[in-house]
Amino acid sequence: VRAGQRLASMLRWIRAWKLPREGLGSHSPSFARVPVAPSSSGGRGEAEPRPLPLSYRLLDGEAALPAVVFLHGLFGCKTNFNSIAKAFAQQTGRRVLTVDARNHGNSPHSPDMSYEIMSQDLQDLLPRLGLVPCVIAGHSMGGRTAMLLALQRPELVERLIAVDISPVEGTGSSQFPAYVAAMRTVNIPDGLPHSRARKLADEQLSSVIQNLAVRQYLLTNLVEVDGRLAWRLNLDALAQHLDKLLTFPQRQESYLGPTLFLLGGNSQFVHPSHHPEIMRLFPRAQIQTVPNAGHWIHAERPQDFIAAIRGFLV
Repeated sequence: VRAGQRLASMLRWIRAWKLPREGLGSHSPSFARVPVAPSSSGGRGEAEPRPLPLSYRLLDGEAALPAVVFLHGLFGCKTNFNSIAKAFAQQTGRRVLTVDARNHGNSPHSPDMSYEIMSQDLQDLLPRLGLVPCVIAGHSMGGRTAMLLALQRPELVERLIAVDISPVEGTGSSQFPAYVAAMRTVNIPDGLPHSRARKLADEQLSSVIQNLAVRQYLLTNLVEVDGRLAWRLNLDALAQHLDKLLTFPQRQESYLGPTLFLLGGNSQFVHPSHHPEIMRLFPRAQIQTVPNAGHWIHAERPQDFIAAIRGFLV
């Protein structure tokens, strides 16, 4: 119950304050109709996937200090880090960037979804914003994207922080395919008032997802488009490529920069058996645990989360 209450606290941040700068390349947000999520790219998987113009928000700070980039996890969006980003910018004076991954939040949809292409998206965005080399901190899916970016382009990453995730497949995400399947089966008749439609969606999800906080977190992705509710996640692309997102690409190179693996003390996502592979790929890695935190450390223990990252940057 306590973990559910802590996770629910993250939901209050979804509707947080406005930030000074926001960007989204040349594309408008694209949303998925309930229950099926169409793609805005027009194609069905190009031979050479191209980077997308990701939606981002940037807090200004001291240009002489490396910027900090926060990457959200699967089913999340950049607003998950609103309170963290504001506090971090105020406490450290650094520029802080939050980004929506492709097929999430306000970023464009594409049938292409992999850690390789998400890394390419960042290789396009970060230099264009003048933020490299930067400190990159990613949670869950975002942590694996950050790891791959550091391995592929170490000159872009001054320091790496992986939040409750490892380069080894674990058991913590075993329910994610059921979440995607449940969201895809939500069926809301036209003409329902939005309050009733949202309640109906919650009722339909509850048959598969008993945890209320998790349902509420997923339902933050149900938004109004053209007068009706729709999923802003590209559920078709996530369903098609979820197996790739629950593993990590095989890599031979190592990232030699300072690295922090920040784990939740109550989480099952990273197991001690993962440590040898962590140290092979990231030989300077520190592994630190936040007590009384589950998978969503930044939501459940925000002050401890900030303190751990600030300590790592000293």
